[in-house]
Amino acid sequence: MSNKDNDDVSMAEGDALPEDSYAGDEVVQGDELEAARAEVAEMKDKLLRVHAEMDNLRKRTQRDVADAHKFGIEKFAVALLDVVDNLERALDVPEGNEKALRDGVKLTLDSWQDMMKKFHLERIDAVGEAFDPHHHEALSQMPHEESEGTVVAQHVAGYTLNGRLIRPAKVLVSSGPGDTQGD
Repeated sequence: MSNKDNDDVSMAEGDALPEDSYAGDEVVQGDELEAARAEVAEMKDKLLRVHAEMDNLRKRTQRDVADAHKFGIEKFAVALLDVVDNLERALDVPEGNEKALRDGVKLTLDSWQDMMKKFHLERIDAVGEAFDPHHHEALSQMPHEESEGTVVAQHVAGYTLNGRLIRPAKVLVSSGPGDTQGD
């Protein structure tokens, strides 16, 4: 071998030392890279799990809302069954016994009013009150000895549910003392 060949060998051997140290750095960098890849995989797994959990929560919430719409009035419906039972008993009263029928209807009305209180359904009785367009619907005005704007008759009662108007009272309103025509 020539000197030149030895130089090539020695250079190759000399070159091998820096490559080995560089290779050692690659091992260190490779470990860091593997750790980063493992962390990314773990984060990806966590993200997928959170995504799946949120999707399940969304579906469960939709089912709960649908059930609330379907069965939200269940307690109210059960309370109405007592009223229906009383009406059926009233119909079972033998003919000619109007007092028992009236008593049955009175019991039914009482159970209805108890049920309404339980569910915060309040009746609006307007006779004698000042007309309030937020709670009353005027069917007509009529001359009456009551002052103008006073409710003098009620066709049907109004109702509020938890303070919100669900049906206005349908009323007749005084237009004040009427002039007699033909004077």
